[in-house]
Amino acid sequence: MLDEMGKSIDAVTISTPDHTHAPAALMAMRMGKHCFCEKPLTHSIYEARLMAKVAREKNVVTQMGNQGTASSSLRKAAAIIKAGTIGAAKEVHVWTNRPIWAQGGERPKPAPCPANLKWDLWLGPAPERSYANGYQPIVWRGWWDFGTGALGDMACHTVNMPYMALDLRDPVAVQAECSGHNKDSYPKWSIIAFDFPALGGRPAVKLFWYDGGKRPDKELVGDKPMAPSGCVVVGDKGRLYGPGDYCEKELYLLGGPAMPEVQFVESPGHFAEWVRGIKGGEMPMSNFQNYAGGLTETILLGNLAVWVAASGKGEKVEWDAKNLKSTNVVGLEPIIKPVYRPGYTLDV
Repeated sequence: MLDEMGKSIDAVTISTPDHTHAPAALMAMRMGKHCFCEKPLTHSIYEARLMAKVAREKNVVTQMGNQGTASSSLRKAAAIIKAGTIGAAKEVHVWTNRPIWAQGGERPKPAPCPANLKWDLWLGPAPERSYANGYQPIVWRGWWDFGTGALGDMACHTVNMPYMALDLRDPVAVQAECSGHNKDSYPKWSIIAFDFPALGGRPAVKLFWYDGGKRPDKELVGDKPMAPSGCVVVGDKGRLYGPGDYCEKELYLLGGPAMPEVQFVESPGHFAEWVRGIKGGEMPMSNFQNYAGGLTETILLGNLAVWVAASGKGEKVEWDAKNLKSTNVVGLEPIIKPVYRPGYTLDV
């Protein structure tokens, strides 16, 4: 389509499975097209770094589809934390009700491909495998070759608020425990710990992620109900609890502090931000260059730790963010940077 109609196209939206986000978006951006891409921005850490780099070089208007970035409740929650209401943040706890698809099992047996599906095209840059019942329409999220598991599906939403408030970029270490997995399907559950160094005046922060039915200690939410998904930021003067995927439920301040009046910039709407940027206005907040790329790198580093935890408990992965490599665990390069099948372009 881009080859045949590129001169008639100003912008693209990418809403394919995770493993084909980067090849489609990179092709479009390299042709100078503005780009809206669903979350997670990419399937791999290297792809996220490259997407931000190409977007910056081509000066295109970009946005990731984590629509909570535009919500007033999420922006208000981030502003409350930035205002120092809970003091210096030291821990973040985020949980989800995902996965809501089957994962943690064996690869399904090959089956006849439906006539309306171009299977080789759907595979895109991923390694070849036979079609089977159990990859579509949503179940692809649970397979390493196609999806990014519960973490990739939801953390660009649920970690978004503390990322905005605390600039949670470039962890220095990450460690996971899980139900175990066969390096083909993601585990049934996982708990992941991220270590962030001190940055820009805030102290070091530890983030804990829970999926597959795991939850943080109930004491963190006090007498409030533990929502199916949510976030708690723990400071030295109190805690902020935001139930829901985007802090869209009522916000709670626990442990002493009163709810302050805070100022934040209202969004005209998530998709409207992208259109405004294309028309010459302000760049969307969740742009690839300065926001979404870094958020996606942080999130997908958690899956690197899950990969190491195939036996159930993984070694702590020490991370060199500048060079996109682990300094203590070998053999992770294919997970950090994929090798595309012929016909699909990553680097140029």
